[in-house]
Amino acid sequence: MKTIGIGFIGAGDIADLHAEAINGLNGAKLVGLWNRTFEKGAKKAKKFGCKTYTTVDDLLSDSEIDAVFILTNMETHCDYTIKAAQAGKHILVEKPAASNIAELEKMQEAITAAKVKCMPVHNYIYETGIKRAKSMIESGKLGDVVQFYMMYNIHHADDIRARYPGVISQILTHHSYTMLYLAGQPKTISCLKHTVDPTLAPQENVAMANIQMQNGTLSHLCASFANDDHAGDPWTCIIKVIGTKGSTRYSYRDWVINDRNGAHSQTYQCYPESIKNTATHFIDNVLRQDEAPLSSIEDAITCQRIIEACEKSVKEGIHVNFS
Repeated sequence: MKTIGIGFIGAGDIADLHAEAINGLNGAKLVGLWNRTFEKGAKKAKKFGCKTYTTVDDLLSDSEIDAVFILTNMETHCDYTIKAAQAGKHILVEKPAASNIAELEKMQEAITAAKVKCMPVHNYIYETGIKRAKSMIESGKLGDVVQFYMMYNIHHADDIRARYPGVISQILTHHSYTMLYLAGQPKTISCLKHTVDPTLAPQENVAMANIQMQNGTLSHLCASFANDDHAGDPWTCIIKVIGTKGSTRYSYRDWVINDRNGAHSQTYQCYPESIKNTATHFIDNVLRQDEAPLSSIEDAITCQRIIEACEKSVKEGIHVNFS
């Protein structure tokens, strides 16, 4: 079995989870990484057991690297995806995949021209519970899906919240991808937002969207950085699908470790597992078995249109028709 070489562009917190997946996978090797701050990159490279590069071009010119993981901030994803495609590397790009539709279209053009594979991270759909929900929907065991819910209530520290965009673009992106996967295409979108204590950060830290799908299903999406839910059966991060014959759910709370993990006060273990599952699927299924990814740039474009519809709804106080 040919070893697939991986390179990281970016070495932030999310790189730890991707590296853990690669280093635990037969037939895969983390060859090296580049990070904007070289010293931080060198520390991560030592931790991961790989080499480091002084420039992105150095990484992309390494023939040992078959694919790159783009793990930088959203605003740089487009440029790095295009450079990686032109270098003939397959690409996994973290979410949100880009800042706007125009960037996503440029990325798609570059990927198509280079004939490389590109998979935006859509990590929830690689979780066992979500795969089971998809199977139950497709087999008809749930009957007709009539309601889809995705709730997210995880407090983020002020400094983290200040450097993130608002929850509509940062978190409802997850919700939109998952809704597309399980509930179908939207028809009408209505969204509201709120900023708790704007002196800390002006961007919204609570948002809710109500969406009617083209098949009639009603979806409710909620995202909050402002608070944790400490009630019984908390809505920390929960996905629920209700059909005419049954229902199913997925929850971060099914597997919790009492240790901080990145922005989270506890380790909701489903989250790191979903990131590792995504990396594994990209390497084993997409690259090694030539399967189409479960999430594509086309999906990312649809997701971005949902986010922009939410922003338009908030700004103008209207229901937005999605077509």
